[in-house]
Amino acid sequence: MSPRVLFSSAGALLGGLVLALAGCTDPYMPDVIGTPPSYLVVDGFINSRGVSTFKLSRTYGIASAATPPTETRATAYVEEEGGPRYLLREGTTKGTYASDPLVLNTAKQYRLHLNTVAGKEYASDFVPAKITPAIDTVAWRAGNAGLTVYVSSHDATNATQYYRWEYDETWEITPAYIPGFEYSGGRVRPLTVPYPALCWATTRSNKVEISKTTALSQDVVSEYPVRQLPSTADRLHQKYSILVQQYALTKEEYGYWDQLRRNTESIGTLFDPQPTQLTGNVHCLTNGSELALGYVGAHSLTEKRIFIARAQLPAAWRLLMGNESCFPADTVKIGDEYRSFNPGYLFPIYLVAKGGALLGYSASTADCIDCRKRGTAVRPSFWR
Repeated sequence: MSPRVLFSSAGALLGGLVLALAGCTDPYMPDVIGTPPSYLVVDGFINSRGVSTFKLSRTYGIASAATPPTETRATAYVEEEGGPRYLLREGTTKGTYASDPLVLNTAKQYRLHLNTVAGKEYASDFVPAKITPAIDTVAWRAGNAGLTVYVSSHDATNATQYYRWEYDETWEITPAYIPGFEYSGGRVRPLTVPYPALCWATTRSNKVEISKTTALSQDVVSEYPVRQLPSTADRLHQKYSILVQQYALTKEEYGYWDQLRRNTESIGTLFDPQPTQLTGNVHCLTNGSELALGYVGAHSLTEKRIFIARAQLPAAWRLLMGNESCFPADTVKIGDEYRSFNPGYLFPIYLVAKGGALLGYSASTADCIDCRKRGTAVRPSFWR
């Protein structure tokens, strides 16, 4: 277990260096950065054929919070121009508001309208309710660099022209080891509650994927590359699934997402600070000079899912498991169990014996044994 000693010594050395540096300099945070205005952030869209869901939050200083503060207890609704209002109710997740399933009139225009508990009123611009065409195909091809997922779609009425896609990825995770023993009550004994042998991880896309067909004679999107994965991607190691979601945009909403794409490609991801101000179509009616962030469009959603199994991919690909650092396992000799296992993050995997005599245990960390550290052991309802 000597690596633990080496790691501890290196950490102490680095910590001492950091403390020494900290004693020489003081952090500087200008007032304009340290106390930024708290602007409303609106994330969501009006679903013309389903449930409309919005997340309301506030901007915050980089040094003041790890997550955006939510806007709770607001009164929010979808409003038809010159027509009825559809209430949005805050759910169990604070700052998240949802409507009943809606079927909106495509000849009408709609907006989001809300009032905060602080007495401020906000509204988005009225926009037409669009119907998103069905996705024709979601396909994939394996190339020298890896796997590419393509989406194809069309609108025979030429009414869409501006498209946006998001996706959810789900994949299987297997642990590096499956333990048979545990250290409990000062001794090693057979494991009473087994660890799962299979888990699933899910992640949401964080890039802006858009395309337009305005320069084409037909409203057809052919094999837009919506996702690329390298030939070593660990999420392809067992079984992988991608759910592609498609939205029909207006020209104005496409322009908003195109600018957001340019910003995020310049600096990193969708959730990084933006290099240019991007406000969208939400306005504070109480104070016209106060900013509000986000763009509220009105359209339906279509989606399509595919599965990809390891056996379908090139045999020459050397796909990672995502837990390569778990090999090899540590070996703990008899008599060292208390010193090694007492911290609580080492678990025996199996016995090590020679000539019938017990010599010790092979062990590893919880991250290498419990796949729930990287996902969930609850099988997704759509998995097959």
